[in-house]
Amino acid sequence: MRMDFLTLFPDMFPGVLQSSMLKQAQDKQAVSYHVHNIRDFSENKHRKTDDYPYGGGAGMVLTPQPVFDAAAFAGEKREEKARVILLCPQGAPFTQKDAEELADEQQLIFICGHYEGYDERIRTHLVTDEYSIGDFIMTGGELGAMALADSVTRLLPGVLGNNESAAADSFSEPLLEHPHYTRPADFRGMKVPDVLLSGHHKNIETWRREQALNRTRERRPDLLEKGGQHGSLKEDEKNR
Repeated sequence: MRMDFLTLFPDMFPGVLQSSMLKQAQDKQAVSYHVHNIRDFSENKHRKTDDYPYGGGAGMVLTPQPVFDAAAFAGEKREEKARVILLCPQGAPFTQKDAEELADEQQLIFICGHYEGYDERIRTHLVTDEYSIGDFIMTGGELGAMALADSVTRLLPGVLGNNESAAADSFSEPLLEHPHYTRPADFRGMKVPDVLLSGHHKNIETWRREQALNRTRERRPDLLEKGGQHGSLKEDEKNR
């Protein structure tokens, strides 16, 4: 996969893209990252990328020309049509299902905006997907783009050492993940549940499933409501 990031602040990316699993994924040639400064594509002699909104109002708006040209430049690098992703508060909430879908693509282009917003023609004539990472406002789309990139990259073949890790993650089905424990079995009087030390795999699996259901019911009941059509979940809830 190829990921392109269109941004006004390219210096924000190296620390994240060159660390941890994102770096390992690139070292394994599962993905390549390319960061483009939107200012480099501005036709304005001062490399200006924003202007006042028509109709008045507070703030500045990202102009379409440099964004369209930056996206065209990034898209020229592959024959397949890229998914062009806009990070914005109006976008759909990003979910694990979205990450799994995007992991099948050949190229993702992330548009990271600043200022008051985007010229609407970017949204209507360039973008294929709009996502938000939560109901709060940030100064720009860079951190959101990095979050999406991380969630997608770890799903690419060969990136995780254990492919089952991604399949068992929270949100791969509408459940939060069960509790995890490691050595020592007794830490300052806080003990690991006996079932995990029993070696009885079926009992361990049952305990983990029950813990995941309980945790989800307590912390995110909305997930159980949304996942009501999920066959295994319906059966588990019925048996309680």
